[in-house]
Amino acid sequence: MALQSANRRVLVGTRGSSLALLQTDEVLDQLRAARTDIDFQVRTISTGGDASSEAPLASLGRGIFVKEIERALLDGELDMAVHSLKDMPTYLPDGLAIGAVRKRRDPRDVLVDRWGCTLAQLPPQARIGTSSPRRAAQLMALRRDVEVLTIRGNVDTRLRKAAGDQYDGVVLAAAGIIRMGLEGEVTEFLSPDDFVPAPGQGALAVEVREDDEEMLALLSAVEDPQTRCAVTAERAFLEALGGGCQVPVGAYALPDGDNMVLTAFLSSPDASSIFKTKVQGGVGDPHGLAKDAHRQLIESGAGTLLRT
Repeated sequence: MALQSANRRVLVGTRGSSLALLQTDEVLDQLRAARTDIDFQVRTISTGGDASSEAPLASLGRGIFVKEIERALLDGELDMAVHSLKDMPTYLPDGLAIGAVRKRRDPRDVLVDRWGCTLAQLPPQARIGTSSPRRAAQLMALRRDVEVLTIRGNVDTRLRKAAGDQYDGVVLAAAGIIRMGLEGEVTEFLSPDDFVPAPGQGALAVEVREDDEEMLALLSAVEDPQTRCAVTAERAFLEALGGGCQVPVGAYALPDGDNMVLTAFLSSPDASSIFKTKVQGGVGDPHGLAKDAHRQLIESGAGTLLRT
């Protein structure tokens, strides 16, 4: 069903950080170009993750950056919400759906450090900050001599801390750095083969009520089918692990014509046990690709890690 009334108001929910607002503008620029008759209004909502800005992310559970926004969407206070897809649990609340996935930005992680050197060149005992168990495990796997420290805050805050007395550097998502125009801060873009991204990293999702046909029709202007296929495979892999898996996990799917390659990573928190696989299949079967990756990791011994 298409939106009919002129000057229709659409309420769009998002977190209030600078990056979240930039991401929302990125989506709304497309929507406004497609529908000049609609008044898109942004409403910022503080989430549990924002309120607990110093607590380790792993201690807060999944969905900490979306729950309050989803509640407002279900209550009818919003018409849609823009999220970083990697913040969204694989299981959405009943009544909600991902109405669109925007074309993905750079999915890689980046290193920013005081010396301007690569990960391989970091001096022993360099203090590198991250709030992600996945990044921490891969840092330890690649550089056992580096000290990995917990760091929280928005992109600006983490960059400032990385240049202070307690840290020598930080690992962040490339997409956020690029969206904020801070590429000049990056000392190395980390290869997704060696440093596997989080499922959905770099992609934006627009969440709506699943029965809102008007919003679903409107969001066709934002949808990128190729990105949807890739992130579906990544999230299906996470779902195969149980959705709420607490071990460090990464998944990155790269479509190429009719084919798609999925790289999957699992690790113990201290990186003493690491499992990685790469599978290839049809772009039209992302769930099958995820099942293949999951099966290969289990057969290689990762089942023990998951049970532990």
